[in-house]
Amino acid sequence: MDNTYWHRQTSDKPLFPDLLWSRPENKQHAGKLLIVGGNQFGFVEPANAFRAAEAAGIGTARMLLPDSMRQFTGPAFTAGELAPTTPSGSFSQAALAQLISMAGWADGVLLAGGFGRNSETAILLEKFLGKHVGQVTITKDAVDYFTSAPQQIVDRAETTLVLSFAQLQKLATHAHFARAFTFDMDFIRLVDTLHEFSKSHRINIIVKHLQTIFVAVDGQVSSTKLTEDLPIWRVKTAARASVWWLQNPSKTFEALTTAIAVF
Repeated sequence: MDNTYWHRQTSDKPLFPDLLWSRPENKQHAGKLLIVGGNQFGFVEPANAFRAAEAAGIGTARMLLPDSMRQFTGPAFTAGELAPTTPSGSFSQAALAQLISMAGWADGVLLAGGFGRNSETAILLEKFLGKHVGQVTITKDAVDYFTSAPQQIVDRAETTLVLSFAQLQKLATHAHFARAFTFDMDFIRLVDTLHEFSKSHRINIIVKHLQTIFVAVDGQVSSTKLTEDLPIWRVKTAARASVWWLQNPSKTFEALTTAIAVF
């Protein structure tokens, strides 16, 4: 196996230390992140993403939440905006103009999950990705909106998925990728398959498997062995990745890999 595209990292020895040393010192130069997610039954994903983004050093983070979440935010919501909802409390198509406007303000967008299952929300997210040009990170159940029909995202520029291994399996299958991601595949085969998949498509992948977090960008793959199990990892990882990426927009692979090193 030609493994020149495989880069091994540990938490105490980051692959790209220069990125750690050159971080913005002033919050005004540390970027703007829009976090989108939630439904009337839950505030967990966007709230956790907001906290993780601030801990990762974002300059300014704003949230776009469905109006049905007013019960969680209270009448004076200062961390972002509330958008129109469906009768079931999820984002409606009427939120599109607001979402596009706020995304235009941001350097990066994080679809943090907690959207629930709703056909109007599916149309909203599809239209948004079709119209918005710029960095978008997608995780949790936001990924599920695209796994069965992934054509829109697998070749969209500046798109990162932070997903479970099962979601990756489904995505690759429906993208008609020739090789299968299987739970019993060994480490070397997984790295090689991630290399081929990310070389074939423009999507950036962050996935956890075999007690390791893998990053795959344009054929380059990094692996970071975990020192402890992280059963709840996707939202925090996606938030950190979003921050590092928007602060280093011309170094996608390096930024996403470094975000894992400082977990």
